[in-house]
Amino acid sequence: MIAKRDVAVIGGGPAGLTTALALAMQGASVRVFEQAETLGDIGAGLQISPNGGRALAALGLTDALDRISLPSEAVVPTNGVTGRTVTRFDLTGQVPRYRFVARPDLIAMLAEACRARGVELCLGTRADDPRADLVVGADGIKSQVRARLNGADAPAFSGQVAWRAVVQAEAPPQARIWMMPGRHVVTYPLPGNRLNIVAVQERNDWAAEGWHHADTPQAMRDAFADACPALHDILWAVEVPLLWGLFRHPVAARWHDASHVLVGDAAHPTLPFLAQGANLALEDAVVLARCVARHGIAAGLPRYQALRAPRVTRAIAAADANAVNYHLSGVRQRAAHLGLAALGRMAPGAFINRLDWLYGYDPAG
Repeated sequence: MIAKRDVAVIGGGPAGLTTALALAMQGASVRVFEQAETLGDIGAGLQISPNGGRALAALGLTDALDRISLPSEAVVPTNGVTGRTVTRFDLTGQVPRYRFVARPDLIAMLAEACRARGVELCLGTRADDPRADLVVGADGIKSQVRARLNGADAPAFSGQVAWRAVVQAEAPPQARIWMMPGRHVVTYPLPGNRLNIVAVQERNDWAAEGWHHADTPQAMRDAFADACPALHDILWAVEVPLLWGLFRHPVAARWHDASHVLVGDAAHPTLPFLAQGANLALEDAVVLARCVARHGIAAGLPRYQALRAPRVTRAIAAADANAVNYHLSGVRQRAAHLGLAALGRMAPGAFINRLDWLYGYDPAG
């Protein structure tokens, strides 16, 4: 019921390209409008969890993803001050595998698949309100389509800022969470012997949203001056960290009208403490395409929101909880770390089982 209908997608990031591909595979005539002159020239690493992997599998991209990414073996919570490993949660039993990928590589893979399906990529083109049977707002946290549907948004500063960086380094195939009082760092490898770094600090002042605010390496080093030697070596290798303030945005109350719909961060921005921003966007794309293919645009759009809103709300709440748990100090930190260690010894599958509602989801239905 979407076949041969004209679709305009605003935004050429993972959300927009995946949605364009999913709709093109249902027979729609799709154009993607991206105001940047090139695709995928910003950003660092992404974690594709099994739910996101299933979304890409539904689009026939499993082999392509395998070629550009690394499989993860574990999540390793670590005391960032002492360097002591708290526990290790094995991920090797996950199907599909949890994977690490560079954002530009993911975008290049999606763009190639889009072109193969006849999607027109309009780069260096701003499209505020294109003419189409369906307009998809995949234009991120500052979405103009979201503003059209919901009015102005007033995000709230979370009290945390984050630095992103990539350095040349060899590392085991695992995500390590370096937990410290009021701070944490997440590191994981990327293809090409690179290490992705996200370092978060609680503070009262804030940095502007976005990825394009270069900070001095010394500012980040000062924030983690008491890091253990292993983490110290990683952070001191960073030459140009990018800093941004972390803001909480409400899940959009209204995701669609008769001819416009939101996907990804435009609908449901999330803090990066569950590594689900990209994965939820990949899910959105597959579910949206499925809904409009089965029910048409008029009935499919409300069906899409009804299916997605409860799930993304739960995921955002889980990410918010991690923002607290990673930053504990004193007695609370010791108790939490002892609990994690006991969980890892006595019930090694409990970590994954607890997240089965998230990782076990199949957006293809």
